[in-house]
Amino acid sequence: MTAAASRWAHVDALKAVACQLIVLHHLAFYGPMSDVVEPWVPALEQWLSQHARVAVQVFLVLGGFLAARSLAPQARLKPGRAAWDLIGERYARLVLPFAAMLLISIAASALAREWMDHDSISGPPSVGQLLAHLLLLHDLLGVEALSAGVWYVAIDFQLYALLVALLVLAGCVESAVGWRGGSVAPLLALLGVAASLLWFNLQPGWDVAAPYFFGAYGLGVLAAWWSGPKPRRAALALLAVLVTVALVLEWRTRIAVAALVAAFLALAQWRPQWVPAARGRVGRWTAAVSRSSYGVFLVHFPVCLVVNAFFTRFVPLEPAPQALGLLLAWAGSLWAGALFHRHVEQRAMAYIAARRARQPGHSGSFGLR
Repeated sequence: MTAAASRWAHVDALKAVACQLIVLHHLAFYGPMSDVVEPWVPALEQWLSQHARVAVQVFLVLGGFLAARSLAPQARLKPGRAAWDLIGERYARLVLPFAAMLLISIAASALAREWMDHDSISGPPSVGQLLAHLLLLHDLLGVEALSAGVWYVAIDFQLYALLVALLVLAGCVESAVGWRGGSVAPLLALLGVAASLLWFNLQPGWDVAAPYFFGAYGLGVLAAWWSGPKPRRAALALLAVLVTVALVLEWRTRIAVAALVAAFLALAQWRPQWVPAARGRVGRWTAAVSRSSYGVFLVHFPVCLVVNAFFTRFVPLEPAPQALGLLLAWAGSLWAGALFHRHVEQRAMAYIAARRARQPGHSGSFGLR
């Protein structure tokens, strides 16, 4: 393993583990195979169904951490790219694979309807429903989702656009007042985290919009800006106090998990030798799953839906064979996600990179890890 790869091994490990938990959560939550298997392992099924979704917080924190390091490693927006170009490119990076997943999901739902009747199966989509998904407005408009977890794609885009806007605003403030000190972006991000943790994240009606999730995302952003070989200890201590106050105000496991992930990322930047890195086959596996995690996230539910329908229709409804179906759906999700990453996601990225290279004044890659 190279030094660069080792440096990011902890990020790969977090993404790989969180990816597995999301797949297993949806397998346990939606059934019907898990309903048959539950008497065998009731505690495990209950935990996966009700609590494993907290793994989303890992992706939220990592999203903020990686976006901050890519867009503004010194807390100032890198020169050479317009904000609208950055936001448009992020939209394309998310939506091109997302659109392919929608087609797969529609086909999977149609096939599953032939084999079983279950609440997890979406009906045939309308044109308006498809358009709302492609514009990432499905939750904001109250449109029925065509697949599990599609809300996260819209939230990821909103959070990224919000971070870009924050960085642009910071630059405008600095120019307006003739500021010559450090960037004001961390202060704006801290205010955003405070607003999210102390108010927006306490309002269930806001869970379709970025402010609700900016607490976790912003923790990742600030971990990127305030950690390193010489961390800003006073600033990190202030952030820890803010998180503590928010949890005292109302305990939220999701926020506690997000804070732990952000603290781990900060520690890994400050003392990388303290963070064990997976090596050998385990390291290669976590790196591979990390790379294809978005693909797995997109296609795992259609895969699980079809396997659920097949085993419900053609396999005895007994714990042992249905447990085999769960394992098959889990493995199939990883395999399909890897294929999707290779043949859909990477081609979409290549297309976006080619278009960027043809733009006047192109000055190099600006992609996210």
